[in-house]
Amino acid sequence: MRTPARCRVMGVTESGYHPWRVRPQTRAEHEAQLLARIEMVHDESKGIYGAPRVHSVLKGEQVRCSRHRVARLMRSVGRRGKGRKQDKVTTDSDHAHPVAENLLMRRFNVAEPNTVWAADMTFIATSEGWLYLAVVLDLHSRMIAGWSMGSRLTTDLPLAALKMAFDRRHPTPDLLHHSDRGSQYASKTYQHALKGMRMTCSMSRKGDCFDNAVVEAFFASLKREECDRARCPTRDIAQQHVFAYLEQCHNRKRHHSSLNYLSPVNFEAQHLARQHRVA
Repeated sequence: MRTPARCRVMGVTESGYHPWRVRPQTRAEHEAQLLARIEMVHDESKGIYGAPRVHSVLKGEQVRCSRHRVARLMRSVGRRGKGRKQDKVTTDSDHAHPVAENLLMRRFNVAEPNTVWAADMTFIATSEGWLYLAVVLDLHSRMIAGWSMGSRLTTDLPLAALKMAFDRRHPTPDLLHHSDRGSQYASKTYQHALKGMRMTCSMSRKGDCFDNAVVEAFFASLKREECDRARCPTRDIAQQHVFAYLEQCHNRKRHHSSLNYLSPVNFEAQHLARQHRVA
C-alpha cells in the first residue's frame, strides 16, 4: 500500500505520518509489543510455560529482554505457568526377585548420550480405566528413547519400552540402566533382556523415589501439561495424546531448564556439533 493510501486508511496526514514513522519507539510501545508476544508464547504452550521458559523462547527468537521483565509483564496480566502436583506411588517392591545395587547414586548429569538410561512406569486415568505408560529416558539429554503403553502393568510393558530404546539408539555395551526395584524390572525376563543387551543394572533404594527423580519429574510434567486437562474417554484417545506429548512436544519442542532451555533433540545436536569441532 502506498503512503497516501496508508495515511487515508489510518486517518492521518502525510506530513504527520513520516515523522511518526522515524521517531524512536517509546518504552510503553515496546512493552506492549513484548507483552503481546509473551502472551502468544504462553498460549502456544497451552498455559504451561512460566517466565523462565517463556524467556527462553524469546531469547531463541533474538528478542532482547530480561527474565525479570518477562516475569513482571506476565504478572501484570495474570499469566503464570502450571505447578506440579504429587502423584501416587505404583512400585511394587514386595517380591522375591533379587535386586541390584544403586550404582547411579543420583548422578543425573551425564556427559555423553547412551551411557546412562533411567526407566520407570506410571498410570494415566481414563473413563475406560487406567492406561499404563513405561518409558526409558536418556539422562544425558532427557530424551525419551523408548516408551510403551497398555492396559496391564506387566513385565511386557517396560520390556517393550526397553526394546524400542535399544533399537532406536544402538547403545554401546556397559550402558548403565537405572530403575526402581519393582517386580517388573527385577523379573527374570527383564534382567535376561538387560544381559542380552550388555547393560549394567542399577536400582533405586527401597521406597526412595528421589533416586529416580528425573523420570519422576518427567511424569509430573506429562500429567500437569497434558493429562490433567480433561480425562480422556478411552485409552486409545489417551494414547494419542501421550504419543504427541512424548514425540512432538517433550523430545522436540519443550524447553528444559536442565538443558539450558533447549529441547532434547537440539541439546543432542549441539553436543554432536561440539564433538565434530573438537575432532
